Amino acid sequence: MNLHLFQRVSALLLIMVMTACSTLKQTGLKDPVPHLQSASLASQDWPQNSYSFYSLAQWEIKQQNLEKAKELLGKSILHDPHSTYLKMEFSELLAEQGETQLALEMMRTVSADDPSHVGSLILLGKLEQEQKFYEKAIEAFERALQLDPGQMSVYLLLGNGYIEKEDLDDAERIYEQLVKHFPDYYVGHFFLGKVQAKKRHFEEAKKAFSKALELEPELEEARYALIDLYQDQGDAPEAIRLYQDMLEKNPESVRSKMGLGLLYHQAGDSRASEEYLKSLGEKSLSDPDIIRQLFNLYIDEKKYDAAIVILSAMLEGAPEASDLHYLMGIALDGKENKAQAVYHMKKVLPGSRFYTNAVVHTAFLLQEMGNTGEAIDFLEAVIRQMPENAEFYLYLGSFYEEMEQFDQAEKILKQGLAKDPDNAKILFRLGVVYDKFDRKEDSIHAMEEVIRLDPKNANALNYLGYTYAELGKNLDEAERLIKEALNHKPNDGYITDSLGWVYYRKGRFQEALEWIQKAIALVPEDPIILEHLGDIYLQIKDNEKALQYYQRSLELMKKDKSKIEIKINNLLKLLN
Repeated sequence: MNLHLFQRVSALLLIMVMTACSTLKQTGLKDPVPHLQSASLASQDWPQNSYSFYSLAQWEIKQQNLEKAKELLGKSILHDPHSTYLKMEFSELLAEQGETQLALEMMRTVSADDPSHVGSLILLGKLEQEQKFYEKAIEAFERALQLDPGQMSVYLLLGNGYIEKEDLDDAERIYEQLVKHFPDYYVGHFFLGKVQAKKRHFEEAKKAFSKALELEPELEEARYALIDLYQDQGDAPEAIRLYQDMLEKNPESVRSKMGLGLLYHQAGDSRASEEYLKSLGEKSLSDPDIIRQLFNLYIDEKKYDAAIVILSAMLEGAPEASDLHYLMGIALDGKENKAQAVYHMKKVLPGSRFYTNAVVHTAFLLQEMGNTGEAIDFLEAVIRQMPENAEFYLYLGSFYEEMEQFDQAEKILKQGLAKDPDNAKILFRLGVVYDKFDRKEDSIHAMEEVIRLDPKNANALNYLGYTYAELGKNLDEAERLIKEALNHKPNDGYITDSLGWVYYRKGRFQEALEWIQKAIALVPEDPIILEHLGDIYLQIKDNEKALQYYQRSLELMKKDKSKIEIKINNLLKLLN
């Protein structure tokens, strides 16, 4: 275990043990075995060894006493510090409680110490994948399969990892291995077909999907994948035939009716298309699953043209259906037809589950069209009709904030808080307004309240930590807050920049350089991050690079350019 991680984990374990001992002293118990409700486990004769603490930890896990379980697992590891299995259990518990980064660091060390342990490699890969370190996840999964090719689930994890990085050749290789090792497992054939279809190897994909169906005849996803293949090849008649076969087996299949109606529309058969789609519109009034499937299959997949065709026909069957108007508004916005999107969003009625979203979306559409005043008037009219909905105050306040009318923004946001005092989103926005007002203490207080209400709010954790860094105070607390934010959003460029800026304020310029370079890799065109990198190069006496990043920052800066211009002018004097 590397020294840095060993110190962190050892400190954590030591705190747990000391806490337990303190608790036992207060309760008068002499035996350091935790006091449990179960009489059989609370025996004073319970042995003090790794296995006993592990057993007690498992009991606590079953009772959902995870902090206690973590303490006991920590004791178990102290008694058996070389156990890979115990460290895996401890890491999983850390991850379950949101301490994913620490869990990941531990598993990286465990795998380095015991590189042939397949289980630790699989857990390491899952944690790397969860933190979006896809290359490292792939490396762990590949090593696991080299050691044990019989790990069925790892093929799926690894194949998905290659698809995430758009490496279809390696994804195909992995699924071919899965099919080779488990030829009677339909999932391998199905995913192999998906990859081959992406590569436009249609005949191979058809064979793979057909084999999946042979092994699992009820697998609808394989049938739909075959339909997509025929559509991609322009074979509409065969796609229609397959849809009709599916409707014979399941006459109420919403997905098949949508697909078939769309195909008939594309073939120019409006009567047949309407037969399937108009009836779905009527049925959507009583069956919310229709809306869900429409959203998942077309809106979420950004198939806006298809969605507009389907929704137009469905609205003929249910012209006042709020849900359909809302989805139509989203599809039209996706096609950049903002005026028509506004028309449909305004048709969503107050009783609809989508009403709040439709109001907010309408306001932002109006703003994007250059009608911010109309957006404000619209929101104020809605608030007069529905004054108890705190969300509307949030967005109205944000519009005033954007217009730099901070007094009015504060007033509106406070009205929203009067309706919902524990609304973390409104509190966060108010904190931002105070910051722009240069009321730093009020901003800090607001962010502290957000974190009290929502301890995992990465934006508030980062905002408070960065504020401390800017003020040059509470830098250790700033570092802690921003690291916690990164634990929840590990690949956020702005939070990554904040951590680098804390190190800059602490005078740890090399660490600052590493973190802000990583931030720029994540957010290449942010002028503030570029300015920060220039500041660091200035501190480490690399004036030419400092000038380079200051000039890039100035090019992207939209306002308040005077500060960066002064830095550039001062540097030019030095260099000349």
